[in-house]
Amino acid sequence: MNPFLLDFPDEFETERLWIRAPKPGDGKVANQAIKASINELKPWMPFAQVEPTEEETEINVRQAYINFLSRDDLRFHVFLKETGEFVVSSGLHRIDWDVRKFEIGYWADTRYTGKGYVTEAIAGLVDFAFKQLKANRIEIRCDAKNIKSRAVAERLAFDLEGILRKDSLSADQKELRDTCIYAKIRKD
Repeated sequence: MNPFLLDFPDEFETERLWIRAPKPGDGKVANQAIKASINELKPWMPFAQVEPTEEETEINVRQAYINFLSRDDLRFHVFLKETGEFVVSSGLHRIDWDVRKFEIGYWADTRYTGKGYVTEAIAGLVDFAFKQLKANRIEIRCDAKNIKSRAVAERLAFDLEGILRKDSLSADQKELRDTCIYAKIRKD
């Protein structure tokens, strides 16, 4: 089946969070989160090497919306249900629809870290992927030095399947890094 024809919800909720596809207009809140978090994002995220303008972030959000509609990439924005504040950007990336394999990526607005929002959002996304998208495999790949990202995978009982040595460059492109591959698979 052509993934473009797949119907599934573009939003869902967890106990404290509202998780939905990116929408035009989200650039402002996403940009504010990036600016507030730039120092924490810079070591891990290539997009955070240079602080983006609000317009650049809005363009990125609109492209993510198009990619969501075409089913090429499924970014999700995460908001607090109680206040509507943007707290996390996540998504299902590097999709293989034939295998039903997805890679989860995430970053948080550091003004809201330490409250379990990332873990809750990723748990919700895993549930969504298995139930709504019939995922067979979900991966979290992260820099071996990214202790916070690794902790999310480990809290959610992802299995560390391996570490690819000298597999990628650091976000600033200056150093070779190891990549951890965590995974959950469908239990039949």
